[in-house]
Amino acid sequence: MNSRQFYLLGSGSWFFAFGMQGVLFAWLVTMVLEESPANVGFAQIALLLPSTLLLLLGGSLADQYGTRRLLLISQSLSAIAPLFLIGVLAFGTLSYPVMLGYAVMMGCAQAFVTPARDGLLSEVAGAQVQRTVAQAMLMQFGGQILGFALAGFADTLGPTLVIFFQLSALMLGVFAFRRVLVRPRPTTRRQRSLVGEITTSIIDGGRSVLRSAPMRIVMLQNVAMGTFFMGSYIVTFPILIREVYGGDSSDLALLNITNSIGLVTTIFLLLRFGDVHRQGRALLITQGIGCVMLGAPGIFYGFPALLALIFCWGACGGIAMSMSRTIMQENAPPDQRGRVMAFYSFSFMGSGPLGALLSAFLVTNYGPESALLISSSAMFAIITCIAVMSKLWQLDATPDPTAQPNPLPN
Repeated sequence: MNSRQFYLLGSGSWFFAFGMQGVLFAWLVTMVLEESPANVGFAQIALLLPSTLLLLLGGSLADQYGTRRLLLISQSLSAIAPLFLIGVLAFGTLSYPVMLGYAVMMGCAQAFVTPARDGLLSEVAGAQVQRTVAQAMLMQFGGQILGFALAGFADTLGPTLVIFFQLSALMLGVFAFRRVLVRPRPTTRRQRSLVGEITTSIIDGGRSVLRSAPMRIVMLQNVAMGTFFMGSYIVTFPILIREVYGGDSSDLALLNITNSIGLVTTIFLLLRFGDVHRQGRALLITQGIGCVMLGAPGIFYGFPALLALIFCWGACGGIAMSMSRTIMQENAPPDQRGRVMAFYSFSFMGSGPLGALLSAFLVTNYGPESALLISSSAMFAIITCIAVMSKLWQLDATPDPTAQPNPLPN
């Protein structure tokens, strides 16, 4: 196996563990502990907020000390959280505060794993950035599907065994990333304190993002997506499954699997038919269709109809996420990719807590079906404004993979 293959294996292992966590965490909080919509929202905030606050620090450290080195350290330390939860379950002391503690630990680990992994992608991709992004996303959502499926048996297997598989997947990822070969970074003498260097590094990365019209627009739509799409996915849908369909962990897992299959389907198509050159246009169109798919469960009833709509929503998301990540990777300065991708993740994850709060408020006051309609309508309005007021619609990728990116006019 070469470095790119080991990178893809490591990414798939992380998201296999992440997929199990997504179902298991929501199941334990929503269905085992039977917490209120507000507490479900706060639990998801506890998972998102640490990564939001520390993402930019993680991106800066990745650029300064090496993406591979930071990735190995942070993913190794992420094993502490599942070990903690296994111990809690062994002693029978599961509670809401315990789940908040687990969420904080995993959120902190994700803050350093995410920018380091995204920054490492460009080092193993060479000139095939969009194709490697698609391959990484295929491993990401393929791993998540397997994780969702395994976590769906939590009712029968028990949560402890599922968490053990999560721990094993994290360690497999560490094994794979250790075998990724990267060029050694030149050592430079530190001119200022560590805090000063990190602060300057983050500011430089932010300036690079703000100077690029494509990256600014992608960041804006990412904020909207985190607010309305992520909030609906992590708060509204688990409550919809519990209160409208009377579901359990297997139903929640099936929902997640169906969404990921939609994502994987479009990624296969991207790999089969080649790069998309009108990346901005593809991003906007699929986001608009995704808004319709998100709002439709508030009108159409029946679990099979819900799964069909979630599949279509995921299919749109596969294209949108691939296009947005490719735009960021291709427009980022080579020595700032860790920081730029940290800002990319920050714009999405940072709006996640706001989305969780908003979704909890909407569900409490209007019910889950109306909450989906409101969120999808707001997202559609924002995407329409971006399409009309920005030049993202005209963005065209440079055909030559070795050429410089073709940015939008500022």
